[in-house]
Amino acid sequence: MKSIVRGAIAAALVFAAAAAPAQDVQERVIKFGHLNNADHPVSLGVKRFAELLAAKSGGKLKVQEFPASQLGNELQQQSALQGGVQEMSAPATTSLAGIVKEFGLVDFPFSVASYAQADGLLDGPLGQALIARLPEKGLVALGYWDLGFRNVTNSKRPITKPEDLEGLKIRVIPNPVFLETFKAFKANPVPMPFAELYGALEAKAVDGQENPFAVILSNKFHEVNKFVSATNHVYAANIILVSKRFWDRLSPVEQRMMNEAANEARAYQRQTSRAAAQKAVAELQAKGMQFNEVAPAEQARMRQIAKPVTDKFAASYDPAIVKLYNDELARLAK
Repeated sequence: MKSIVRGAIAAALVFAAAAAPAQDVQERVIKFGHLNNADHPVSLGVKRFAELLAAKSGGKLKVQEFPASQLGNELQQQSALQGGVQEMSAPATTSLAGIVKEFGLVDFPFSVASYAQADGLLDGPLGQALIARLPEKGLVALGYWDLGFRNVTNSKRPITKPEDLEGLKIRVIPNPVFLETFKAFKANPVPMPFAELYGALEAKAVDGQENPFAVILSNKFHEVNKFVSATNHVYAANIILVSKRFWDRLSPVEQRMMNEAANEARAYQRQTSRAAAQKAVAELQAKGMQFNEVAPAEQARMRQIAKPVTDKFAASYDPAIVKLYNDELARLAK
């Protein structure tokens, strides 16, 4: 009899151990919005994150994707996260400079020369120091995904040297570093939400824009711009954001599942994004775009022209973060 009782108690303890995590995971629907089309690597990353989270939570944590600016532009979605009416988004880090100005460091032109350097900068102490500034702004970040090196397209001419940008109306992200950088090149930067960009190019309200190759292809900018130039002027990353109001309602088990799913999805998303960038160049050429590289000497000239801009912004940022940024760049350049 005692053995039966002991067996029953042991079984009950095993059951309780298994059931405890289950009680810590509730049925939830997570609205995940972003600007990119459903064929873009950011969307593929969201889908992988959704699969991983569903598997970890036994199907209880469901991600509902809203691609292609369905929930508004980057700043509208940021406000929705802060207000707790949207759970997740994946904007470019650029859009956060309005609430944590030190995110502008990520947008400094010609600061990293390779994907390995970019990953090292964002996954290391600098990226984490920036993420640590977000909770007080109503946001939680689960890491960085790849958007890619940004390149200029336009309807007028190839960009082979800084002087070729002079006088061109170039749409830029509404961000001070981008505006000042293109002013330094004597272009006419036009800040504009991404969702309005295709129409502005089609109507010739702007001559061109700058984005990674996969974004250029996915949004069919080849239909409205003839020239694509590999300026590689800024490495762009997406940041995986969660509403802090939503995050604070999650159990520690649910938070761990979200973190794990984001980390596991990151390697896949980066690999997918970088493969897509390589393929995109050939596809853009096949669709009639004229592609050109920018000679290293001309890139070096562009870097020198942009340096006063980055020096100016760095002087207005938290000195400790700027020092960390410079130390990390020096470490990664070795």
